[in-house]
Amino acid sequence: MIVLLSVRPGTLESTMTEDLSPAERYAAARRRAAEQATALASFREMYDFALDPFQIEACQALEAGKGVLVAAPTGSGKTIVGEFAVHLALQQGRKCFYTTPIKALSNQKYADLCRRYGADKVGLLTGDNSVNSDAPVVVMTTEVLRNMLYAGSRTLLGLGHVVMDEVHYLSDRFRGAVWEEVIIHLPESVTLVSLSATVSNAEEFGDWLDTVRGDTEVIVSEHRPVPLFQHVLAGRRMYDLFEEGDGHKKAVNPDLVRLARTEASQPSYQDRRRGRAMREADRERERRQRSRAWTPGRPEVIERLDSEGLLPAITFIFSRAACESAVQQCLYAGLRLNDDEARQRVRDLVEERTASIPREDLHVLGYYEWLEGLERGIAAHHAGMLPTFKEVVEELFVRGLVKAVFATETLALGINMPARSVVLEKLVKWNGEQHADITPGEYTQLTGRAGRRGIDVEGHAVVLWHRGMSPEHLAGLAGTRTYPLRSSFKPSYNMAVNLVEQFGRHRSRELLETSFAQFQADRSVVGISRQVQRNEEGLAGYKESMVCHLGDFDEYARLRRELKDRESELARQGATQRRAEAAVALEKLRPGDVIHVPTGKYAGLALVLDPGLPAGRSNGHRGVEYHDGPRPLVLTAERQVKRLASIDFPVPVEPLERMRIPKTFNPRSPQSRRDLASALRGRAGHIPPERHRKKRSQAADDREIARLRTAIRAHPCHGCNDREDHARWAERYHRLLRDTSQLERRIEGRTNTIARTFDRIVALLTELDYLRGDEVTEDGKRLARLYGELDLLASECLREGVWEGLGPAELAACVSALVYEARVGDDALAPRVPSGRAKAALGEMVRIWGRLDGLEEEFRITQSEGVGQREPDLGFAWAAYMWASGTGLDEVLREAEMPAGDFVRWCKQVIDVLGQISAASSVEGSTVAKSARKAVEQLLRGVVAYSSVG
Repeated sequence: MIVLLSVRPGTLESTMTEDLSPAERYAAARRRAAEQATALASFREMYDFALDPFQIEACQALEAGKGVLVAAPTGSGKTIVGEFAVHLALQQGRKCFYTTPIKALSNQKYADLCRRYGADKVGLLTGDNSVNSDAPVVVMTTEVLRNMLYAGSRTLLGLGHVVMDEVHYLSDRFRGAVWEEVIIHLPESVTLVSLSATVSNAEEFGDWLDTVRGDTEVIVSEHRPVPLFQHVLAGRRMYDLFEEGDGHKKAVNPDLVRLARTEASQPSYQDRRRGRAMREADRERERRQRSRAWTPGRPEVIERLDSEGLLPAITFIFSRAACESAVQQCLYAGLRLNDDEARQRVRDLVEERTASIPREDLHVLGYYEWLEGLERGIAAHHAGMLPTFKEVVEELFVRGLVKAVFATETLALGINMPARSVVLEKLVKWNGEQHADITPGEYTQLTGRAGRRGIDVEGHAVVLWHRGMSPEHLAGLAGTRTYPLRSSFKPSYNMAVNLVEQFGRHRSRELLETSFAQFQADRSVVGISRQVQRNEEGLAGYKESMVCHLGDFDEYARLRRELKDRESELARQGATQRRAEAAVALEKLRPGDVIHVPTGKYAGLALVLDPGLPAGRSNGHRGVEYHDGPRPLVLTAERQVKRLASIDFPVPVEPLERMRIPKTFNPRSPQSRRDLASALRGRAGHIPPERHRKKRSQAADDREIARLRTAIRAHPCHGCNDREDHARWAERYHRLLRDTSQLERRIEGRTNTIARTFDRIVALLTELDYLRGDEVTEDGKRLARLYGELDLLASECLREGVWEGLGPAELAACVSALVYEARVGDDALAPRVPSGRAKAALGEMVRIWGRLDGLEEEFRITQSEGVGQREPDLGFAWAAYMWASGTGLDEVLREAEMPAGDFVRWCKQVIDVLGQISAASSVEGSTVAKSARKAVEQLLRGVVAYSSVG
């Protein structure tokens, strides 16, 4: 039945309809009726704003039964598409799982969906929380869904849609593989909704999704709903980064370029102070320079943004300690961004959210200093904070009660905290190994927080000026949208046993070949393969051009090449021998020897002041030692004192004469150098340099060279009139053949890389009796239930009974070594560990890791490729032991020397692994499962228990 919708007279729609023929009006009415009957129509009515074209396009594709990949900027509203998948699943009577990369984002999404659909229809599953897990809509971290898929959980029954929020996380080198595992292993009947930040290779990712998941629509939107303006704050002036203009490519503000050029031409304060007192004129110039441009202080920046109406703002500082310091600086400066009413609202909310925290813990957690900052509208946000504190900051910021947040870059990873402005203090951050420039992708991710949809007309990104800043470099960061998605997928031991158990080895291998990592590797091979094909066509042409009517020119060219190679080899040997002879001669030099430097910039007469011998060889003289051969320090006849290198002595050098070097000689004194150089010329200026007689070439007496020359002269092609033309074509042929062979080796190295790694892992697991062909042993089934970086080590500890007989606190200490990783490099001091049985068990764990490390080396499984077991870190063992033993928070944090947020996070990870161990260690007579459950109870108290929903 067709329902014809009435159109109100006088509307634009009715006016347009009046201009249509009856048939066209009827067709339009049918279209409207069809649109009204869709799930999208009822979904749109739930929002009080119109959907954007990209949102409508993605929702329509979903309703048509297609999977979708939506790549759009931060804050553009791509989660609307995920919410439509929830709406669609509920309307169809099926389930929808909404996955997020971090627990905080899961908690936030859970609260949003509960408000919209009611708590009875929405569940939450994170590593340590389960709320209404049988609900039709469940929000979870991606790892939870991966574990469900491997375990064949009954919760998967009736699953219709899976939303993967922040799917670009699959680039993460530590956790990214989980996203690919889920995408590959989800049942075919499940429709996948992938939501990503703007990436430059969305089409490539979409092609892969199309291959492994079926029909997938790729929707890319680069439009920011709130325009973003870029600025540089230098001293008292806020510069626009770009000139105003209508052109597609914006020009850098010439005022900024001039400022950078002026700054570069001025010596810095430190430069002028170096080596002399600072003159009054220099001080005046310094004052003038500072009045033009300097890096403003943090309170100064907030005051400036407040005066220009650019708050609320997030200032990104790539250091936790600096975030806390920034809040203190603002408090000491007397900044107050809230009035009395706002202060009271802040206090009320904070007291409500923290009511469950014991009063004795408040001082330890820095509660009162934190509250003072919040009341003034200022806060820090970083991973070292207590989760409850972070969530309060987020809630107050969204409500407009906190107006200035100093945060590390982790805030940019999905948490819904949009601001009017974003400030970047520096364009350099520590990446775990070194200080490196932030990438265009990171810059886009950070500044994407600026501009609140429906609140702000425009967003602002402000970079603080610093000496040496390049406006052109900053413009490149701001103007580049290159953020490619790169797979970090690598097989693991747990993945291998789970795959073999479900699919067998052959099918598992095929599945891994469908990963995005292999897809990208194969794509990169396509271009190389085309080049190989072109080279092969060229080789055929070259081969034809070198054909000789007198004989086999390929054979003749091979003889010529062998001769050339032999001559080159002998020449290299001769050069090496001469260098060795020259080095031996240099090692014999002593201070006072007069030599003739044979070549180089300082060729000529010279007096040896210091022989500069290789390390460990003194020759009776205690001078400077070098590790790269002798480097004599000499005085030349032209009065220069220089340190020479072996390159200045291609042939051996012999002393011509000896001279006494006065004890008063000072190489820094021009007069001393002049007097000694004059004496040098008088003493040895008349002696001619020894001519180095060239030795007879090795090639003259080499039998192989003689044989090759005879064979070449006897070959028929040697008498060809076009011999040199043929030879040129032969040379090109063999050069191209060499290049083609290199390309083929590159192809071989890139194809089947994932499968080859899987084969090596399977071989090692077979050696340890976790696998027997396609059969997974009982030990293997236990390994299948252990997820984590040190899955195999945990399994071996269970198998060897390392943890048997340990008490709950002792087991917690041992398990902490499986999850903890220090944020900084190795400390000089060994970490403190519990004594007795726990210490012995930890030592045994390190011994087992050493054995596994040797096996991995034998089977060519390397940590550099992202596979393999790192050494267990004992740095959290004492803190875990103390907390599980009932020690107070103050003492534990003091002993652990770590922020409360880090302590809670590590405790929760220990609890997660203890849960896995409890489930996996179901061996009769084992005490481990009971100890693990008891350890979880003892860890899950106080600050760890009340730190948020998830």
